[in-house]
Amino acid sequence: MYKKVILFIFILPVILCFVSKENGYEKQRKDMVEHQIKARGVKDERVIGAMLKVPRHHFVPLDQRKNAYSDSPLPIGEGQTISQPYIVALMTELLKLKSSDKVLEVGTGSGYQAAILAEIVDEVYTIEIIPTLAKRADSTLKTLGYENIKVKSGDGYLGWEEYTPFDAIIITCAPPYIPKPLIDQLKQGGKIVVPLGEEWKAQILTLIEKVKGGLKITPIEYVRFVPMKGKIEEEK
Repeated sequence: MYKKVILFIFILPVILCFVSKENGYEKQRKDMVEHQIKARGVKDERVIGAMLKVPRHHFVPLDQRKNAYSDSPLPIGEGQTISQPYIVALMTELLKLKSSDKVLEVGTGSGYQAAILAEIVDEVYTIEIIPTLAKRADSTLKTLGYENIKVKSGDGYLGWEEYTPFDAIIITCAPPYIPKPLIDQLKQGGKIVVPLGEEWKAQILTLIEKVKGGLKITPIEYVRFVPMKGKIEEEK
């Protein structure tokens, strides 16, 4: 009994420190949503709820946790970044998702965007071309309890034929054009949101809807993303 009491005395400060840190992150997350998301016009309550719930600090390296809720993209290693919170929210809102939707993400990165999607829809499939990032994201998502996300290491240019068709596709890297396999794997009436453009040139966040007779293309705003890698580079 005495040993248990001593152990508890030593462990208690660690527990209290952890709780204090998590409470601090929760406050930062609320501030992020109020000042970066809602203040810029994002209105979808499901998107706002997801941004409030998902612990962004778990998706960045330890040395970046102090910046996890800042109004900017952050490095996550391998020359890649986690997107600015507002852009994550905006891209998600543009898809106008239903809970029954099946969504494909091209460019898993840290896994944060996939987690946001998973709070809203039943099925998320996400592809990352860099194996180390795919493995890390999969581990993070599993640790946080996400069971409705499948992570694959591969070239997003090719999509994920096994689970087609998709109600929506979100591309979190910048291709110069939409790869045909992704268009083919999108349901009729489905939506793609993507930053279109070349590296080091203007990229435009674009909403693409698969309508009868072709594609409806709506430019949204200028953005800057890392370029899409893989097969698409062979076709430049």
